[in-house]
Amino acid sequence: MKLLRSPKQLNRELRRPCPRPVGFIPTMGGLHEGHLELVRRARRACASVVVSIFVNPLQFGPGEDFKRYPRNLARDARALRAARADVLYAPAEAAFYGPSFQTPVGVGPLSRPLCGKTRPAHFAGVATVVLKLLNQVRPDRLYLGMKDYQQVRVIEQMIADLDLGVKVVRVPTVREKDGLAMSSRNVFLSPAERIQARLLAAALKEGEARVREGWTDVNRIKTQMKKVLRGISGRLDYLEIVDSRSLEPVVKLTQRSSLLIAIAWFFGRARLIDSRLIKA
Repeated sequence: MKLLRSPKQLNRELRRPCPRPVGFIPTMGGLHEGHLELVRRARRACASVVVSIFVNPLQFGPGEDFKRYPRNLARDARALRAARADVLYAPAEAAFYGPSFQTPVGVGPLSRPLCGKTRPAHFAGVATVVLKLLNQVRPDRLYLGMKDYQQVRVIEQMIADLDLGVKVVRVPTVREKDGLAMSSRNVFLSPAERIQARLLAAALKEGEARVREGWTDVNRIKTQMKKVLRGISGRLDYLEIVDSRSLEPVVKLTQRSSLLIAIAWFFGRARLIDSRLIKA
């Protein structure tokens, strides 16, 4: 596996004949089994696999965890070698954006609900970094985990709107044995919070069960889900049932509904998200 630390190094590497198709996995590091599953999926389907590690400052708001976000390049590189990635692209911030950078990507309605309500600049930062990475790597396939479903939809829309010609491969959320979605931020949880965090997945499972039973009143379903969360520490950011494509809130379910049940919860400064994609 080759470790490349600047856009210039990446450009030199990709000028050489590169076996196609190229699969690409963008990450911010702090790698866990969820990230490595993306790499394994790409490895099975692609001749070349490129992984990026870049903690993107543009997608963090004031007071968020940019400075303390997990960073351990040596550990992550070992994991990627074991997963048989071909290239690890880990540029420095100064090399990636440069001192004169002034062209962020604007994003539309998909960025406003759910996480966008409390992180209004987040998805513009995500879209900007992903567009730059796609332009630098020029992959055929982009592998994205479904835990960050809103992020997946924003990137899919950007790729379609800007005619980037990259195929998005959605990969299901990888979970711990107790159901907790794997996340780089799980390391911030105290032992007691880690035990309680499993209830996020339990609440989503409860909501899905009520939908499959035929409940149609969204508020009633959400009330039932909140019962699962009673007594845990921290605070709810959101618990929503939305259309899986537009991410607009759904009030009444129909037989044709394609839904996303999504939750975000603060354990102290650690904000965890999770979701389930279902058809009513």
